[in-house]
Amino acid sequence: MRKSTLPKLTNLLTSKNLSLRNFSSKKQRPIFVAATKQHVGKTSTSLALLSGLQKRFDKVGFIKPVGQQHVPVYSDFLDKEIRVDKDVCLMRERFNLDHIDYEHMSPVIIPRGYTKKYIEGEITHKDQLDKVMDSYHHVEKVSDITLMEGTGHCAVGSIVGVNNAQVASMIGADVVLVANGGLGSAFDELELNRIICQHYGVRVAGVVINKVRPDKYDQTKYYMTKVLKETWGVPLIGCVPDRPFLGCPALMDLEHIFKTKLINGEQHRYRHYQMSEINLVTTSLSRFLENLRNKPSRTLYVCHVTRDDLILGFMAEYQRRNKIEDGAFEAALLICGRGGKYELSHEVKDMIVGESAPVMVVEYSTHQAMQKIHAYTPKFNIDDRHRVNTAVEHYEPYIDFDELLRRTKASDSSFNEPGTVSFSDLKKL
Repeated sequence: MRKSTLPKLTNLLTSKNLSLRNFSSKKQRPIFVAATKQHVGKTSTSLALLSGLQKRFDKVGFIKPVGQQHVPVYSDFLDKEIRVDKDVCLMRERFNLDHIDYEHMSPVIIPRGYTKKYIEGEITHKDQLDKVMDSYHHVEKVSDITLMEGTGHCAVGSIVGVNNAQVASMIGADVVLVANGGLGSAFDELELNRIICQHYGVRVAGVVINKVRPDKYDQTKYYMTKVLKETWGVPLIGCVPDRPFLGCPALMDLEHIFKTKLINGEQHRYRHYQMSEINLVTTSLSRFLENLRNKPSRTLYVCHVTRDDLILGFMAEYQRRNKIEDGAFEAALLICGRGGKYELSHEVKDMIVGESAPVMVVEYSTHQAMQKIHAYTPKFNIDDRHRVNTAVEHYEPYIDFDELLRRTKASDSSFNEPGTVSFSDLKKL
């Protein structure tokens, strides 16, 4: 680029609310995954993207610039224990990202009380931005391409000055927006987030529509492709059919929901149960035993703590079935009763503790327990490898990596979206 051209480009970028950082010296620009709201499959998409990128690049970097739920890990770089976003732990361990230290993968964590400290001036805006940029420079330096996962929709983090769109703009990343399946409502949610990206001068590389009803798949893919291209000039780079298993809670999830532990069957913590196969039992013992023998083997039963007959009947049937079927019976029992009012009798507890059947006691009424289970959205955990691997295997084939990488090439200025520098403007310089 001629020296005399640089001031013109700088002025043009400034007028468009962009910066020179947006033009990376690397072949591929960073990719930033953001969602339209919670629970739409952002982490599932990120898992699939990281898996696919590793097949195309030697070293893929990963950062979650702003996190909320955090876990302790050991940082070799700092030689001490630090806290990072839980998704960072998942990505680094699942994909063996040993070329990056935990210290540089989760620069900003927002725990309880963080927002108040920021408003009071105990945490500064500059400190946060410096942490994010420092992490990016470390990861970018040792990676061929960098993937970033946002937190929620594009405006999350605004109150502390580090929302997803702001961070993507500062780093010079292109955004992949993820929304739940459908047409009208999905596009409306996407439009709100596109406007925020436009405000900060962030390019939208493409859209992933997730959890699409299988019977509506072809229709959704056709019309969403058409409306995105005609309205925004943006491609649909992924249309993923629903995979109900990914929303099925495991017994480990129930431990998290009810803040308790299995009293039996700890080896089955990662066994998943379909929401449609959760049964509240209020019948007689004979009818319950009939259900145990006719319903699917992997069914979660819920009963009240006062029903000693049902509890002992379940234990006896579990032992009987697994003797003759060699571990094929996979039912579990959730025993409910409000704390301080109902307790599992010592006699019954002595009879069931130590057996192999998965049993959990929770201090909630059966109604409250059922409500909590149905309201819960399972999240990924590195220990639940079956769910993680299933997500990768399911999502990855539906992502158009060729189109995504074409769109995120550093030399590609063909977006022509409102608020960005068009290819025709660049040619005039």
